[in-house]
Amino acid sequence: MKIKNIITALLSLSLFAACGDKNDDTTTSKTEPVQTKEIVKLTDAQVQNVGLNFTNVSEKEISSILKLNGKIDVPPQNLVSVSIPMGGYLRSTDLLPGAVVKKGQVIATLEDQQYIQLQQDYLTTKVKYKTAEAEFNRQKELNISKASSDKALQIAESDFKTLQINLKALDENLKMIGLKSNQLTAENLSKQISVFSPIDGYVSKVNANIGKYLTPSEVLFELVNVSDIHLNLNVYEKDLPKLAIGQKLIAYSNNQKEKQYKCEIILIGHTLSMEKNTEVHCHFDKYDLNLVPGMYMNAEVELKKIKANILPEAAVVRFGNDEFVFVEIAANQFEMIKIETGIKENGIVEIINYSEIGKRKVVLNGAYSLLMKLKNQEEEE
Repeated sequence: MKIKNIITALLSLSLFAACGDKNDDTTTSKTEPVQTKEIVKLTDAQVQNVGLNFTNVSEKEISSILKLNGKIDVPPQNLVSVSIPMGGYLRSTDLLPGAVVKKGQVIATLEDQQYIQLQQDYLTTKVKYKTAEAEFNRQKELNISKASSDKALQIAESDFKTLQINLKALDENLKMIGLKSNQLTAENLSKQISVFSPIDGYVSKVNANIGKYLTPSEVLFELVNVSDIHLNLNVYEKDLPKLAIGQKLIAYSNNQKEKQYKCEIILIGHTLSMEKNTEVHCHFDKYDLNLVPGMYMNAEVELKKIKANILPEAAVVRFGNDEFVFVEIAANQFEMIKIETGIKENGIVEIINYSEIGKRKVVLNGAYSLLMKLKNQEEEE
């Protein structure tokens, strides 16, 4: 009897626990939220007041735009440091940073006694050279008839060739300081020399003032050759396959977005930085002097055209961080559907999740009015 009573008690407890679990499940199911669609309903009068009209998703070829940024850059070969091979005092210059210069233009005048000495050495050596040349020719004629020894001919030849070498070296030294030896005479010796611009460009730095003595190691001016100014863009690794040498793009500054410059890609880097990007160098079709090295620029590269499902941008509404469209599901009833957009071009936008909209009519004008009514409706509820 005792065993029978124990078994009966255990069965009762099991049934009680089962009933409790069943009640818990029922309670839980009653508190689960019910997912509802976001639907807005209008009356005929409201439809007329809003002025709704509709559009459909269509397929069209559009081109995507890759937006990049970078800055104006000058290749090392286009930065020219102007110095003098022989020291001297700066006597005159009218250059200022930003001044435009032309190749061959006199940009400074220097003065020093050693310039006179170099000219004197050249003219003196030139006289000796002519004398040595005449003596060498005379010794050759005498040596033919053995009226002069071979040794005398060798000495005359050695003197002549030594002076020939010295004269050539002095001629090159004169060229280095901008003097032409064929125009040099005893009457036009000068203690001053002119410094000429080696390029067409503009002045980026002036490092000397009037009266300062300049050594050969000092840089007098720094010039920029504008014929090869680059637009240096930063491109991330994922975008590199989209670019190619010869590809066209447009660039503009933050301050003058309306002023656009046509460029062409001439070089794509092959080394990635720690940030996983590399440099892409571009040439300007026509360089503007207002674009100075170091200036930050934006660029837009038009990529190849693709077929895409598109809608007018006016049909897309934004709420929070998301984008939506309204589709007609019945007479005067519209459902708000979250969408994912892609490329945007000339007032149209690519719809990535096209299948969720299908061929249903999409609200074009009045979409924001529906959004406002829907949100007001939710607040009232």
